[in-house]
Amino acid sequence: MNKLTIKSCPVCGSTQLERALTCVDHYASGEVFHLCRCQNCGFLLTQDFPVEAEIGRYYETPDYISHSDTRKGAMNSVYHWVRSYMLKRKARLVMHEAHRREGRLLDIGTGTGYFADTMRRQGWQVEAVEKNEGARKFAKEHFNLDVKPDTALSDYEPASFDVITLWHVMEHLEHLNETWERLYSLLTEKGVLIVAVPNCSSYDAQKYGAYWAAYDVPRHLWHFTPSTIHHLAANHGFIMAERHPMPFDAFYVSMLTEKHMRHSCAFLRGMFTGTLAWFSSLVRKERSSSMIYVFRKKKETDR
Repeated sequence: MNKLTIKSCPVCGSTQLERALTCVDHYASGEVFHLCRCQNCGFLLTQDFPVEAEIGRYYETPDYISHSDTRKGAMNSVYHWVRSYMLKRKARLVMHEAHRREGRLLDIGTGTGYFADTMRRQGWQVEAVEKNEGARKFAKEHFNLDVKPDTALSDYEPASFDVITLWHVMEHLEHLNETWERLYSLLTEKGVLIVAVPNCSSYDAQKYGAYWAAYDVPRHLWHFTPSTIHHLAANHGFIMAERHPMPFDAFYVSMLTEKHMRHSCAFLRGMFTGTLAWFSSLVRKERSSSMIYVFRKKKETDR
């Protein structure tokens, strides 16, 4: 298998990378992967991960819910319930941050298409891209969405979208800096970029260490904190306009972590940790299990 070894930090360029954690792929392979931390800026990344052309098999499991839409088990039932609530919240957030009730939206990594369908029903002109063929097929069959493969990103004209969303997608993308450059190009001058990613400085990440399910190696290549994603965005001409906690994520991630650790009563243990994480994020939202970041293009006077 061809693997990619990162020689320098994609955020600050430093070559001082040190091994920080050793994690196991609990979903698909049982393989071990190492996380390295940049000694200069603190950015955390998965080292020696499968190259883009070969990583697909690590997603080929019925348990990978964003592609399979499985409802099997209590934890996935919780996921679906929370998703129904969050779809409405995400739609409101998009319209609030974009200062408009309709417009042109691109959803990258749309999965099975729930969010794209929600925004289309709100009157938005929606384009959606997704790498996984099975997920694209689901979106077509259930929502009549013509979701394009991820290669279609290069086909859109510059300044095509008022809003671009990536809901738990950025951590999967091999070509990190190239993606941010493309996002900048595709947005209008007053456009809004909304990115949701796990937060490896969260309460639950600190509690569980290498077992934290949101490390999700090797599918998650990059592991962000509020500081490191702010730095990365600034490198590509964006300013962080707002950030919002996603406290519900702590419940699902904690339950999944407890399952991976093979603890008895994983559901209840996860609920308990999720509750503690919830209260932690109320005090300090940057401790939330996942965060939603809102970015806008820098004005020329700011650059």
